[in-house]
Amino acid sequence: MSINRFLEYISLEKKYSENTRIAYQKNLEEFCSFCNDYYAIEDIDDVDYSHIRTWIIQLVEAKNSNRTINRKISVLRSYYKFLLKTGSISTHPLKLHRPLKVSKKVNMPFSKAEINRLLAGDLFPTDYVGTLQKCIITLFYYTGIRRKELIEIKTNAVDFENNTLQVLGKRNKERIVPLLPEAVSCLKEYRQHKNDLPHFDPHSFFCLASGEKLHEGFVYQTVNHYFGLVSTKVKKSPHMLRHSFATHLLDNGADLNAVKELLGHESIAATQIYTHSSLKKIQDTYDKAHPRGKSRGTTI
Repeated sequence: MSINRFLEYISLEKKYSENTRIAYQKNLEEFCSFCNDYYAIEDIDDVDYSHIRTWIIQLVEAKNSNRTINRKISVLRSYYKFLLKTGSISTHPLKLHRPLKVSKKVNMPFSKAEINRLLAGDLFPTDYVGTLQKCIITLFYYTGIRRKELIEIKTNAVDFENNTLQVLGKRNKERIVPLLPEAVSCLKEYRQHKNDLPHFDPHSFFCLASGEKLHEGFVYQTVNHYFGLVSTKVKKSPHMLRHSFATHLLDNGADLNAVKELLGHESIAATQIYTHSSLKKIQDTYDKAHPRGKSRGTTI
């Protein structure tokens, strides 16, 4: 079986994150168990589409969403593409497969008013944890970085002289993100509090009150809790702040390619998913600019 070689390939050559590698491994092991239990097939390199189709049916019957099933099949598609590339198989078993239809989910970003109420209010305690939490939310909104990117910020990644932040993104790709004065001020205030801790991880810019490195749960709970105080939106996560960052930039006329670079996207298509929330802004601009727009009236 070539699973170990594939996992090594996506880690070392494709530069996938450790979380992605673990997720891929889990999906492949799940399919291995299915093939062994249902067909007594021990090596999934030997399956054909009929076996995969039966697994899909089982996943549907187990009430997995179409989106989840498509994600699992995408892992298999990548695996068999690797086998085809390395000459381990001659035909891709998913060559003719079409993804299941999924409904488009539109998660609305936080409004500017909601973010202003939170950052300009007095909802954060003035102790170390409160300062850390405010800094986390501020940095998410001012830079649009991902949760893992924030956790992995190194002590020397913040350049206070040039007001920039060095970010290590997906597949270990680095980018430089500019920092506005408000974000710099917040970072400096946090750093002063951090220096008062009896001990802390010297390599990580952010750390818990215990001195240990931040973890994803703390970051998620921080965003979820504080936006629960100012917003009624169902989804309140770090990614929604990234969404808000991109949407508000586009609303204010930012170039799509510039936003793409700030977000660390490889493809412009990935950035375009944020343009739907700016449709009202586009419609308003169109209405004001077009000679026959409503705002101009129909007077000759």
